[in-house]
Amino acid sequence: MSDDQLPPSSPHPASGRTAARTAAVIPAAGRGVRLGPGVPKALRTLGGTPMLIHAVRAMADSRAVSLVVVVAPPDGAAEVKSLLDAHALPDRTDFLVVPGGGTRQESVRLGLDALPPGYDIVLVHDAARPLVPVDTVDAVIGAVRDGAPAVVPALPLADTVKQVEPAAGPGEPESVVATPDRSLLRAVQTPQGFDRATLERAHRTVKDNVTDDASMVEQLGRAVVTVPGHEEAFKVTRPLDLILAEAVLARRRLNDGF
Repeated sequence: MSDDQLPPSSPHPASGRTAARTAAVIPAAGRGVRLGPGVPKALRTLGGTPMLIHAVRAMADSRAVSLVVVVAPPDGAAEVKSLLDAHALPDRTDFLVVPGGGTRQESVRLGLDALPPGYDIVLVHDAARPLVPVDTVDAVIGAVRDGAPAVVPALPLADTVKQVEPAAGPGEPESVVATPDRSLLRAVQTPQGFDRATLERAHRTVKDNVTDDASMVEQLGRAVVTVPGHEEAFKVTRPLDLILAEAVLARRRLNDGF
């Protein structure tokens, strides 16, 4: 389906109102050096399929998502487009590949710039979170539809957290200065969901290099709310994460025919 043949909005199932249309932006321009040398992290295989394809399918599995924008390495857009073309993806969803920038923040902004008019909700999802369940995606979208300008899936912390003074040098001891109350802390995942106008304003306004888009919205003074995250939506960053992801995928295929 071409961009000028996008399906019309569908009624909201609960209220009969016209539902806001949703697009997902997946920044996949990073190199993923912590997984070691070789291809970019998003193109590493998981169960024989690139992690990026798993992440794209995770977004497209939500019937609310009608467009997925993949932000490729600056010199790798053609390769990523070929990758998407080579794998089975839902017919009801459109896919667009654009070149990314030098930072995650710049890549997300380039993905936002590529969105056609008519999309009021935007998800931003890490390509390195290939196994996020569709229920989590739908929960984020539902919270934005209900009026939240920014929504993040989040999990309580299992470990005690220490605040430290930076070490004097590599390998040097760090001094603990505080122990935050763990019950007030959450580990944040993706996809993060936004009212499009709010996210676009955040990218125009906030110039600090941040680690997630919700923190940009926080700097605008807008509310950010959480929905329950999922333990399988973890980020594949290190070799051990890849082993765990393989185990989760194998279990899904055995139990659910995934």
